Amino acid sequence: MKRAVFFDMNETLLNLNLLKQQFEKHFNDKYVLKYWFTNLLHSSTIMGIMGEYKNFGELAEVALENLFFENNKPLSEKIKTEILGEFRKLPAYEDVPPALRLLREKDIRVIAVSNSSLAMIKEQLSNAGIIGLFDSYYSVDEVKKYKPFMDIYKSAAKQEGLRPADIVMVATHDWDLFGAKKAGLSTAYIKRKDLIYHPFYLQADFKDSNLSDLIQQIIDSEN
Repeated sequence: MKRAVFFDMNETLLNLNLLKQQFEKHFNDKYVLKYWFTNLLHSSTIMGIMGEYKNFGELAEVALENLFFENNKPLSEKIKTEILGEFRKLPAYEDVPPALRLLREKDIRVIAVSNSSLAMIKEQLSNAGIIGLFDSYYSVDEVKKYKPFMDIYKSAAKQEGLRPADIVMVATHDWDLFGAKKAGLSTAYIKRKDLIYHPFYLQADFKDSNLSDLIQQIIDSEN
């Protein structure tokens, strides 16, 4: 039996629709949130490649400033605070609480592993009303290198006293699961968007569009 499940948070457990509504106040473009988030992840990857580090909030702010600049729109401190503040208030998807409870019933540890800062992880999980379902949580701030670099998966596993083989990583991002797989973890893909799983990345061991069903697959695979 797997001893722990690591969870990505943003988009995997937490719904970005509130953030989408904030962007829609300023842009008539349904892809603008995706563009901002992609640029944010791109900069985090570049920083990791170059051996540099700034926390996720700092990178998010720069990506937002660049987005408004590219579109020739003014960005006040009030607007910046409103948009980035929503990132801390994202609700959990409906299938999240029952899936986490299912793991706890089986005495499988529930652990968040996120690019967000440690303080932000705590705030996000608290605001989503699910922090009581987690045994622990880890931020890339500890290793100063973002996912999908292998450092955070290995570091969290070590701190939990687990072997990578004891853990399944759950995410909606194929690049995140690619990193976890390279670190020796099993992986599970929760399909939150209509996207093709990248064919050149290592494929997930489990896939589903409902988190409870995905967790049940993981449990059943051990029987």
